Amino acid sequence: MALLEDQSLLAENTTTVSKNHSVALMPAISEIFEQSHLKPTEIDRVVVAKGPGSYTGLRIGVTTAKALAYSLDKELVGVSSLAVLAAAVHVDHETLLVPVFDARRDNVFAGGYVWDNDQLINALPDQHISFKDLCAQLVGKKVCFIGADLVKFKDELLELMAGQDYSFAPADSAIPRAFNLGLLGASEKPQSVSDFVPKYLRLTQAESQWLEKNPQGKEKHGPYVKKY
Repeated sequence: MALLEDQSLLAENTTTVSKNHSVALMPAISEIFEQSHLKPTEIDRVVVAKGPGSYTGLRIGVTTAKALAYSLDKELVGVSSLAVLAAAVHVDHETLLVPVFDARRDNVFAGGYVWDNDQLINALPDQHISFKDLCAQLVGKKVCFIGADLVKFKDELLELMAGQDYSFAPADSAIPRAFNLGLLGASEKPQSVSDFVPKYLRLTQAESQWLEKNPQGKEKHGPYVKKY
């Protein structure tokens, strides 16, 4: 998490701990305000990563952001978690930045982004997709992969992207930064606090199991999730 004033960083706290989000989050927020010598009432808006990502992490993060925005009567903005990862890497406008999160079972959350006049543009929609099918979409493109989870697909990537023009972002850009989240969220339009929901991009395990037992339910959910 981070506090920004205009485009300047006042304070930032980054952790890679994947558990106990609910326990550590509020103390970390308090610490950020102490570091910056600001009061919560002095901020203008709350920016949160809206997904995709882990169910638990997104649910806790979004719930906390909504609670802060509501209690402080501040604007709420959501930004793609993949865009936050892509924003750390500046390349030429011909290179497609492909941030990747592991979604398990050989699937990933991924999207494609390009820089255009210092603006990060979503060129390939965020999606939940098999890693094999993702690579098929990238054939013929100049690609820069981003993300710590790519190591899990190393062998598959080398095989599927053989002969293609691709590279990897520096290791220090493999973890999303709250500073970049804030920069991206500064220009976004505020959203309704009550209507704001995470962007999961896939069904929960319970929902998937229910649909397997109740095929007719797929008509209500539609084809927004690719299952492999």
